[in-house]
Amino acid sequence: MTRAPGGATLLNEVDLIADVAPIIADLADGGRGAVALAGSRGKGRSDQQSDYDFRVYADGYRGEDTRQTPQWARFEAAMTRWQAAGFRMDGVWMRSYAGVRRDLDAWLVGTAVPKTFDWTIWGYHLPTDLANQQIVLDPDGLLAGWKRELAVYPEPLRLATLQHYGQVLRYWAGDYHYESKVARRDLVFLVGLAGKLTNAMIQVLFAHNRQYYPGDGWNLPMAAELDQLPPDFVARMTAILEPAPGEDAWRQQRAQIIAMITDIEALIAS
Repeated sequence: MTRAPGGATLLNEVDLIADVAPIIADLADGGRGAVALAGSRGKGRSDQQSDYDFRVYADGYRGEDTRQTPQWARFEAAMTRWQAAGFRMDGVWMRSYAGVRRDLDAWLVGTAVPKTFDWTIWGYHLPTDLANQQIVLDPDGLLAGWKRELAVYPEPLRLATLQHYGQVLRYWAGDYHYESKVARRDLVFLVGLAGKLTNAMIQVLFAHNRQYYPGDGWNLPMAAELDQLPPDFVARMTAILEPAPGEDAWRQQRAQIIAMITDIEALIAS
């Protein structure tokens, strides 16, 4: 039986959130931080491998170095207790309202470049985070306001995504270097290129369907739920990502990728 800190029976994650959210909010000046749960739990996609990704938003935080304050020590103590009880927490990401507003404005007009972090392969996608996060505390209603802004997929973001990733797909579908790398069995190049192109295809399909790109996880299962997809998309993409062993595996993978790109272009044009 799982037990919460102090020995009380833990029924579900509600107890965890109720315990740590006020502690997280207290990291902000005046203790009025807005708190949200993001990642796979925010998306409603969590499983036994999922951790708890907390966000806190504020105008400013306590002390010149928040991690040296008593409020941070209290948070770390709470996190340690819950982790000992079997709940993996990924710390807390402290963000400023002004910084999020600036970045969101760039995304809404289609000019943002995804930020890179160690924990995500293809960059951090702010609209995905804000649109899907589970709001826990929102004293000024700003988190709810961002969700309302993102309720309808921004058309400038859709057009910019289709243009950028569509160009990537068209280039590699017709470029002779890809065929040369296959002939040479340049494995490092081929593995990297397959990842680049499958990500580009996923990006295009989510934008075409006016749905936010999942980010760093659950890409294929969430793509399977899109309304408009090429025929047998999931099975074909799985075959691309898990090529069968053999001398002709990379040539087949390239042919499958080019065929999928062709079908995606036809889908968008229809």
